[in-house]
Amino acid sequence: MSKAKLQYHCTACGSLHSKWSGQCSDCGEWNTLEETVSLPAAKTTNNRTGGYAGEQVTIRSLHEVSQTEDPRIPTQQAELDRVLGGGLVAGSVVLIGGDPGIGKSTILLQTLTTLTELSSLYVTGEESLQQVGMRARRLGLPTDKLRLLTETCVENVLALAAQEKPALMVIDSIQTIFTDHLQSAPGSVSQIRESAAKLVRFAKQTQTALFIVGHVTKEGTLAGPRVLEHMVDTVLYFEGDPGGRYRILRAVKNRFGAVNELGVFAMTEQGLKGVSNPSAIFLSRHEEAVSGSVIMVTREGTRPLMVEVQALVDESHGPAPRRVTLGLEQNRLAMLLAVLHRHGGISMFDQDVFINVVGGVKISETAADLPLLLAALSSFRNRPLPADLVVFGEVGLAGEIRPVPNGEERLREAAKHGFKQAIVPKGNKPRHPIDGMKIMAVSRLDKAIEIMM
Repeated sequence: MSKAKLQYHCTACGSLHSKWSGQCSDCGEWNTLEETVSLPAAKTTNNRTGGYAGEQVTIRSLHEVSQTEDPRIPTQQAELDRVLGGGLVAGSVVLIGGDPGIGKSTILLQTLTTLTELSSLYVTGEESLQQVGMRARRLGLPTDKLRLLTETCVENVLALAAQEKPALMVIDSIQTIFTDHLQSAPGSVSQIRESAAKLVRFAKQTQTALFIVGHVTKEGTLAGPRVLEHMVDTVLYFEGDPGGRYRILRAVKNRFGAVNELGVFAMTEQGLKGVSNPSAIFLSRHEEAVSGSVIMVTREGTRPLMVEVQALVDESHGPAPRRVTLGLEQNRLAMLLAVLHRHGGISMFDQDVFINVVGGVKISETAADLPLLLAALSSFRNRPLPADLVVFGEVGLAGEIRPVPNGEERLREAAKHGFKQAIVPKGNKPRHPIDGMKIMAVSRLDKAIEIMM
């Protein structure tokens, strides 16, 4: 076998160097040289073969390609199957990240122990075999068919996996895995990139479903090169407070299902359990009407979700009023308050405005614009909104209320939970009335304020 050759490439200009130096001699940038491995090109023949299964490489027309969908492997956890797009796919690579202690290893250990009909392998580089066994026993999981391996060298892991031939394999975590072809320490950018490339190639060649655990930085993003997310098929993020009870698993990339799909789990003594009705945990049923609270219907992936948006508006005693959001974009709050002043005639330039989405949900869609403004106005005027009211809609800079996708589906979800009134954009007014619900369609922000007041 040809020996690998070490090279250093500049991340700024892409030039190659035979040895490391602090400054790139081509572009002059500092600290941009990264270690890479360069293997000699394999000899090619006229009968060239390729592909993951060693089949002959040919050019085909699209109509010649088989349109049959790969069968899914259910994980016995409904919320995890929903996020994955219906289950595992043979040969798929799933990258899962999250804060320490949020439940990444727990949910993967549960998955491997419940799928007893599949051969599985749990590779851990952070814990000993005794620690993994103690966790499994503490959670009451069956451990008869669970195969464990403690190894950090990717070449050794792949050699043993080729002998074991698992249908499902877990790497916990990619930051502890290294390759002998590089001299840098485990966890470096080059080590993560090369080790992940070898693991992905193995999964595709052997049709092994692979889970890779990744650490996150203090900003909440996956540690390591950004190319790591491009190499895998699915990227999942665990959200929520590690000290709280509920966890949210979000798909930010999925080649086999919907993006931004959401799965909700509750941490119990027996591990993570799926929550079948997540809207119930995000709604606070107050004993009496309170100001600054409004219910909105957001859409995460393929299902609508009821969440509560809370606002607190108080007089500011500092030189600059504060704008704080939890679960929403802070810059959008400042923009919406300016729209409220310009087109609603209500100014909050001397008020501190705090916005919170109950349950730790992060909402990125614009359907939260109108609920945010009505919640802030309710707190500012100290006027509670009806408890059976739901609101959603996008607010434009001209003061118009724009429709959002799947409006009728959101309304039916609200009616299912017992809500009787709704303030929605005019473009989302359903063609047929919904039983038991009064729908107020508005096209301008001042009309929504008039209905509220």
